Amino acid sequence: MNITLGTWTLEDVDILVQYANNKKIADRLTDAFPYPYRMDDGIRFIEKISLDHPQRVFAIMADGELVGSIGIFPKEDVHRRNAEIGYWLAEPFWGKGIVVEAIKLIVEYGRRNFDIKRIYAVPFSTNIASQRVLEKAGFKLEAKLEKALYKNGEYLDELIYSILL
Repeated sequence: MNITLGTWTLEDVDILVQYANNKKIADRLTDAFPYPYRMDDGIRFIEKISLDHPQRVFAIMADGELVGSIGIFPKEDVHRRNAEIGYWLAEPFWGKGIVVEAIKLIVEYGRRNFDIKRIYAVPFSTNIASQRVLEKAGFKLEAKLEKALYKNGEYLDELIYSILL
């Protein structure tokens, strides 16, 4: 399968909403990711990220088909040599190795486009699949923050995975 990173456009909003409107996805992301995911959420998302220069959020493409999203977010002040990544994949494409390849692509993009030394991700401790893809992409577990998150009425541990450039 050929995995590439593409640019979100308003022409993609229907497929974005179709795939993003999934409670299983929303349950694995911060509360900033809405559920239900509606058309106005998709339009607002695409309009907002289109203002970033250089580009920070990409559509994940598998054999030319839009299947998810991944982004890299450089930090500021004393954390300025760090960037966080976040991603989600449409449920029909889970378990196919797509996110591992997308993470490798975003790490290389970060290396080329930002003055950073470290890229990290913060999956929930309950998201075993995300932990596995990060490890397969070369990330190492750095820390576990106990009961640091409150999602859907329960406390969750937050994990910190990173890769040094």
